[in-house]
Amino acid sequence: MRTFYLLLALFLAALNLRPAITSVSPLLESIQASLGMSGMTASLLTTLPVLCMGVFAPFAAKISKRFGLERAIFLSLVLITIATFMRGAISSSVLLIATAFLAGVGIGIAGPLLSGFIKQYFPGRPGLVSIYSAALVVGAGIAAGVSVPIYEVARFNWGTSLAVWGLLGAAAVFVWLKLAFNKHTYVKEAKAALPIRNKRALLMTLFFGLMATVFYTTTAWAGPIVISMGYSTAVAGTMVTVFQLIQIPVSLTLPSFVSKYGYLTTSLVICSLFELTGLLILLFGGHPLAGMVFIGMGAGGLFPLAIMLPIVETRTADEASSLSALNQGGGYVLAALGPLLVGGMYDYFNSFTPALLFMGGLVVSMIVVQLALGKSKLDERVKER
Repeated sequence: MRTFYLLLALFLAALNLRPAITSVSPLLESIQASLGMSGMTASLLTTLPVLCMGVFAPFAAKISKRFGLERAIFLSLVLITIATFMRGAISSSVLLIATAFLAGVGIGIAGPLLSGFIKQYFPGRPGLVSIYSAALVVGAGIAAGVSVPIYEVARFNWGTSLAVWGLLGAAAVFVWLKLAFNKHTYVKEAKAALPIRNKRALLMTLFFGLMATVFYTTTAWAGPIVISMGYSTAVAGTMVTVFQLIQIPVSLTLPSFVSKYGYLTTSLVICSLFELTGLLILLFGGHPLAGMVFIGMGAGGLFPLAIMLPIVETRTADEASSLSALNQGGGYVLAALGPLLVGGMYDYFNSFTPALLFMGGLVVSMIVVQLALGKSKLDERVKER
């Protein structure tokens, strides 16, 4: 029962780390029309939370040290929930962007600490990162896919469609109450420092940044890209949902496979090639379903393996939290530029072709970084078995 409760807490916490971002994409055109937002300004709804995730991730270990690992995650979930519910009573772009900021702060703190949570409670089972990543994908996919139907049921009120995801946060907050007030795992100050002088850690951070840039740029602009290809808003919403949901089986199975057999670097490169294939399909006018399937399969493998890296490369929960904070801190700051740059490119060129070329270049760069990382400590341990 205790294991089930801990896994449920992990799943529900991770479930809330994406809806505040992905629920916006299918409704972006409606929000822009309603509030008179330009492409660059609308990009902030995705860019700002991702930027906050980067800026505040390095503070995660310090916050955990002050309040305890479990309570820090709980407070982060409370902040995400409040920010999400606030969207139901918003009628200005400034306030909407403010909720994106608040949600980003909560996500930025909770993200790296959940890696520490896995290391703390399941030190010998890094494959359980699949539950973390699958929950992220499920939350992102449901929010992306159901936001438009909710919008229509709510009489075309995008605020209601965005705010309804606060119910997921309320459920997570309820489950985390017991952990927050009965169990406190504290990060040791001596090991809370970010490993900024470790070259391998910096390579991992660069990889995370490139991976997250492609993911969040796709999340933000997949809908408009599909619409620009001549498809309806409904089809675009479906394609975004496919992109999110196709990640679930990959996220659930690949971490366990890698944890058991190794081949971490090989798996990273293969997933990157899937993403590159999908982008080329879109670039050359192929059917968006094929493009979204390939990009989604690649993203579904890359993210959980990126989350697994700090867990398998460290010995303790606090080391895992610190390395994860560096990866996500630097990585998300880099990733925040992606949706903003694509929004600017589209405003300037009135075409998504330059954006797709840009994203393809990012994937090629990511493959180079993955090869530079070489074998992980997990691969070494698998060989020693």
